[in-house]
Amino acid sequence: MKLHLVDAIKGDRNEARNIARNIEMVKVESVASNFSIDLLRQAIDIRLDPELMEDKGLVPENIANAIQDTIKAKGEVEVGEDAIYVYPASEGLADLQRLNEKIRDIRVKGITDVLHVVIRKENDEYVLYTEGSNLTEALEVEGINPHKVYTNNLREIFQVLGIEATRNAIINEAMSVLDEQGMDVDIRHIILVADMMTSDGTIRQIGRHGISGSKNSTLARAAFEVTVNHLLNAGIAGIRDPLRGITENVILGQLIPLGSGSVDLLMQPSSMSVEK
Repeated sequence: MKLHLVDAIKGDRNEARNIARNIEMVKVESVASNFSIDLLRQAIDIRLDPELMEDKGLVPENIANAIQDTIKAKGEVEVGEDAIYVYPASEGLADLQRLNEKIRDIRVKGITDVLHVVIRKENDEYVLYTEGSNLTEALEVEGINPHKVYTNNLREIFQVLGIEATRNAIINEAMSVLDEQGMDVDIRHIILVADMMTSDGTIRQIGRHGISGSKNSTLARAAFEVTVNHLLNAGIAGIRDPLRGITENVILGQLIPLGSGSVDLLMQPSSMSVEK
């Protein structure tokens, strides 16, 4: 995602750093230096890294509360000096191992799926770039300008903002890739592609499982991928091809139904009456 800050703090690097800390997802294993199972005490021993804890703006109580909220009545949590001890309700070794793995993935703070945040200064403001995307939660973060939040996750855009926003994102992403490669393509071609992908109110891919695979013409489908399968299935089923598209007429060497090739009769003089 690309996140802009509100006007009041967009030029403040400290505020940008604080917001980045708040939205970057931190798991228990991200701030722990060691996980171990104490068989004598029947407990899970989690050693915390003081430097990582300070960098993420956390204290041991934050970790303990997150663990307790997740495991609830399945165990008790005790806070030590740079350490957390978890005492499961059951005493089996297998249960301890399963709980140990579960605790590693517990989210302590931040937005789900946002794994890393980079702060970049652009002109006179600081902009946040994230690895991972969660558009729904990002729009609710205090300090983030909700009108300047962007993600390249088309499915999230569709679910949160709708199909028109998705169409615009497809155009932006396609043109961005082409520009980076130094390719000069008229944006109207990309607009046509985006319209085809979103015309039915959902996102469809171009490939054989999407637009190309849904054409009525067998020859048009065969010209794209898995040619033999399309022709064989059409032959078995006795399918007739209406030959109304461009691809199938090019294959047969006929005029395509566009331009002068779309008109069979321009004028019929014999049917016109001429007044004298």
